[in-house]
Amino acid sequence: MFSSMRGQFILIYLIILLMMPVLSGQVGSVFNQRDDTYKLLGLKRAKEAYETARKDFERQRELYDRKLISNLELDRAKTTLSDAEVNYQQSLLAVLFEEQYITISEAVKYHAKDGSSHVRLTLVNASGGTAEFQKLLNVDDELFRSLQPDIINNIYVSLLNDDGTIISQPYEIKIDQLQFGRPEQIDFKLLEDLDVVTVFFIYSNGSQRNMKIFLQKDAAVDQVAVQSVQFSQEIELGKSATFDLSLELYSGVNKTYSLVVLNLPPQVGRFFKDPGGQARLSQVKFTESARTKKAALEISLPNRLMENMVFDKPIPFFVIVLPREQLEKLPDPQSKQWTEDEIGALDAGFVKLEMLPRGKGRLLVRAPQLYQSIQKDKSASIAIELVNEGSRRLDNIKIEIDLPLNWTKSVSPSSIQSLDTGEETRVDLVFTPPDDIAVGKYDVRIRTNGLSDHQPVNGEDKTVTIEIQASANIAGTALLILFIIALVGGIIVFGIRLSKR
Repeated sequence: MFSSMRGQFILIYLIILLMMPVLSGQVGSVFNQRDDTYKLLGLKRAKEAYETARKDFERQRELYDRKLISNLELDRAKTTLSDAEVNYQQSLLAVLFEEQYITISEAVKYHAKDGSSHVRLTLVNASGGTAEFQKLLNVDDELFRSLQPDIINNIYVSLLNDDGTIISQPYEIKIDQLQFGRPEQIDFKLLEDLDVVTVFFIYSNGSQRNMKIFLQKDAAVDQVAVQSVQFSQEIELGKSATFDLSLELYSGVNKTYSLVVLNLPPQVGRFFKDPGGQARLSQVKFTESARTKKAALEISLPNRLMENMVFDKPIPFFVIVLPREQLEKLPDPQSKQWTEDEIGALDAGFVKLEMLPRGKGRLLVRAPQLYQSIQKDKSASIAIELVNEGSRRLDNIKIEIDLPLNWTKSVSPSSIQSLDTGEETRVDLVFTPPDDIAVGKYDVRIRTNGLSDHQPVNGEDKTVTIEIQASANIAGTALLILFIIALVGGIIVFGIRLSKR
């Protein structure tokens, strides 16, 4: 009787043991639709299922070792444990990915030595809740570390403008890992010079984030960057040229900065001005809200070549912007020729410019007589003088005449090969009307042109008015004269006779 009851008890116990993995697997795999919304609660549920499956597996392995269950039953328990572990890890990763967060601790805009603008970003892994999760959930340290909760992988960063266009070089930078507590610095070259940019992130499992930020200036740098689009210009003698200047403060300190020109010959006029109001400038002041300013440098050349100045040979010079206090400590900046290394040693913002002195011939046309009256069968002769009043030789000077219909001309000389500065020459012009010309006034237009350094130069047009008079009747005129003489003689004779009576 006792042995029979004992056998039944063992049988019931074995049945219960065999059913426990199935029951535990069913319990561990229960899905709550709110787990996707409340990931932390889903993680707790998955952890409990994993702990239950792990205990069940340990019991099944103990029974297997005692040869109380088959290998198939042990494999089922192992499969249940594996599924529960995967579910647990997925829930843990879902919580960790949800809490991953990247922020920017610094975004500094600075000016490189080659004149380009750069942005230095400092990225921080702000996922600071991982330690709290580990403590709250009592997660196994080895499993927690294997998932690397303090590391954000595969981060792609780029800079955008307001239109969403990438304005950075390189276009995109990849950071393989960003660990908590270990910021990473990356450097971009700006393709569009802006003070406000959008930083765009893609990281981990495709999460995206963008931040529109105002770029800081490097407080350690006390410098104003100077740039000019028109860095090289040709200037004619006696003329002026204007160089545009863009000034941008790369400093965290608000100061007054002086504008200085170096290495220009003293005979060359120069002054800074405000492009908008045309007011003259010698100093500029920046504020927090106005870190970029515009200025213009006007350069004027004298009418004649100066000593050591050669046509078409560039004259380099510099514009420097440095704190007023620093300028006051320097000797007279115009007392020497500065090298680029010496200017660089001042640790001030500067830009290298150059001017190219150019001469140009100027053709002056002198015509002392612009009116002439002739008979029908005569020609009009006029002389003009051509003078080069410019600063460069004139070449291939031509005289072109616009004549009335059927008139003819004679120009001597018809062209002038060259005319040096200050030189003059005479040109004789003869205009002959046609035989059937009508009485009246006719205009002849004289045009002159030449070349100066392969550039066209035109003289002032002159207009000559020629009046055509009717031909005189010689016989009639002679008879009229004889008649007048006879009349006067008769009057005299009549008067003499009358007086004798």
